[in-house]
Amino acid sequence: MGVMSTKISSTITFRSMDESTAEQWAVIGAETFEHQGRVADQVLAMLEGLGTITDGFAVDQLMHSLQTATRAEESGADPEMVVASLCHDIGKYVSVPNHPRIAAEILRPYVRDEVVQVILAHQDFQGRHYYHHFGGDPDARDKYSAEPWFSLAATFADEFDQNSFDPDYPTLPLSHFEPLVREVFAKPRNII
Repeated sequence: MGVMSTKISSTITFRSMDESTAEQWAVIGAETFEHQGRVADQVLAMLEGLGTITDGFAVDQLMHSLQTATRAEESGADPEMVVASLCHDIGKYVSVPNHPRIAAEILRPYVRDEVVQVILAHQDFQGRHYYHHFGGDPDARDKYSAEPWFSLAATFADEFDQNSFDPDYPTLPLSHFEPLVREVFAKPRNII
């Protein structure tokens, strides 16, 4: 196993955070902010990677994501919801069983909490359309009925997501959504 090379900054000299100074963290913060665009680059690359995942569906996961975002945009959804619709299955690039949580955590710093919750719970909402095939509870979404985002999640699942496996649906390309992805991922609104 080889040794991984790393770029060493000439301005930062600490080897543990306990040795760090406020000035060093100012440099780190400035460089992090300067390179924030790489977040959108990585999100777009992960979305492109979904084009290799079909797993038995009629369209690959990129096309499914693009159709979901197209439907969201056509319905008048706000930019955060359109980007979340595009990214709702981005976690499948890493792990299909845990994909809602992965997608929600990628989105969490950049979109409002109700959108994060919709993506986190989307599989249970979408389950109304297929859980019965696996012996699951098609009413799994009902456990969220008191949540203020319930209606948004139902709209997402029923109108944008579950019906976006159509090879003939007129779907907007990723290049159409790229400026919006860059806008939403340009600056974190919260960090936790």
